[in-house]
Amino acid sequence: MSKKQRKSRKTINLALQGGGSHGAFTWGVLDYLLEDGRLVITGISGTSAGAINAAVMADGLHKGGADTAREKLANFWEKLSDKSQFSMIQRSPYGHMTQDWSLDFSPGRMMFDAMTQTFSPYQFNPMKINPLLDLMKSEIDFDCVRDCGDIKLFVCATNVKTGKTKVFKQDEITADTIMASSCLPEIYHAVEIDGEHYWDGGFMGNPPLYPLFYHTTCPDVLLVQINPVERDEVPVTARGIHNRLNEITFNATLLRELRMVEFVTRLIDHGKLDMNTYKRINMHLIDPADEMLELSSSSKLNLELKFLHHLRDLGRESAREWLEQNYDSVGKDSSLNLREMFE
Repeated sequence: MSKKQRKSRKTINLALQGGGSHGAFTWGVLDYLLEDGRLVITGISGTSAGAINAAVMADGLHKGGADTAREKLANFWEKLSDKSQFSMIQRSPYGHMTQDWSLDFSPGRMMFDAMTQTFSPYQFNPMKINPLLDLMKSEIDFDCVRDCGDIKLFVCATNVKTGKTKVFKQDEITADTIMASSCLPEIYHAVEIDGEHYWDGGFMGNPPLYPLFYHTTCPDVLLVQINPVERDEVPVTARGIHNRLNEITFNATLLRELRMVEFVTRLIDHGKLDMNTYKRINMHLIDPADEMLELSSSSKLNLELKFLHHLRDLGRESAREWLEQNYDSVGKDSSLNLREMFE
């Protein structure tokens, strides 16, 4: 980073969505932001894969700065891919021939889907075997994550009994809290923490924005989105309907929060609310690359290294384009037009 870049550094908060292996897109975004160096990350709210990315990055930043954080992110995703080689869920020969990243025609995935519709993880996995949890425990130093004073970290999970959002703050973050945020109920046992049970945070906050408003002073939030909000066509196949329901479900609470941000911003701009009491939020967005819009939800289970690197590269390019077009807006105004979004 040049001397001029160091002088022009700005602060920003990140809101990182979850979405299985599509979280490698966020890995690419973070990799580029860390390499570029012009944005200082002060807070992160993350869910599922977003929470994992946040924890890995915080560990690396605390240990050795941006370069170490980039190395840690690459190492984690590559080891996650290594573990997946022994999974029954792999692309079909047809998928390889057609260069289709989805697992729609994967025999292993079809068998697994049929099994999870009949049996719960309490039945087909009574021993709680969890390679993802094992990998997090071995690859992430959670003492460093909790001690990383440069970033305030918030992780979202869903309380199974109450249906309410649970946001774990930095001093509460462990392998179990990250696993709680990533716990798909068809695959994993609910994660028990202090007598409460949790499922994937995406059901109630993917990711939640409000911790960044209340617990940081930075007014800018960059949302890294990997679940598309809009589609041009109405799905008519069973698979297409399932994919779209998945996207709508995991965006619902986020859209409600964005609508509230737009409402409060409009009231502040019209002098109806006191800026000494209410914070004006500048929202920014890096949304899925066009190529990701063609991916089905089944590809979120694809952990082939070639696919993860492809998503990483898409994330890096999306971050580069966003910085080039919107860096000047950071600290001044929103680059995301929320009013237009909700008209």
